[in-house]
Amino acid sequence: MKSKEPQNTIVEEIKKTTEELLTKLQTKTTVEVIEEEAEGEINYKVNIQTLETGLLIGYHGETLNSLQLLLGVIIYKKIKKWVHIIVDIGNYRKMREESIKEMVNRIVGEVEVSQKPVTLPYLSPLERRIVHMMLTDHKTVASESTGEGKDRLLSIRPR
Repeated sequence: MKSKEPQNTIVEEIKKTTEELLTKLQTKTTVEVIEEEAEGEINYKVNIQTLETGLLIGYHGETLNSLQLLLGVIIYKKIKKWVHIIVDIGNYRKMREESIKEMVNRIVGEVEVSQKPVTLPYLSPLERRIVHMMLTDHKTVASESTGEGKDRLLSIRPR
């Protein structure tokens, strides 16, 4: 989906807004914004480097997710349209994704042997999506989400 607004203007606005927000939090950071195209959609990846990663990531990435949501709303108010922004701090999202994939591969082995479903610990919507995408074409197991909101859980079950 192409924008009528020049993309570099959006990149500059996201970078400026992120830097202003982080300055108000009194953190020393460097911010890089990369425009990526995936599946016909334009995503803006905001990479933040700082020595205060724990403070900005928070417990299980909750602060990071809140920062991403807040940045998305601010940018929407400024440019009058929604853009998909993904904030990452110190490669946390990439490391978390690798950790989830390792856990899922281990659990898939358990489910294949026991033929009993296993419910995973709480995962964010983005993390659940990673699992669903991993298991979409799997021959022996499938994933299923149940519940609502914070009570939404993902299970891996035999096909």
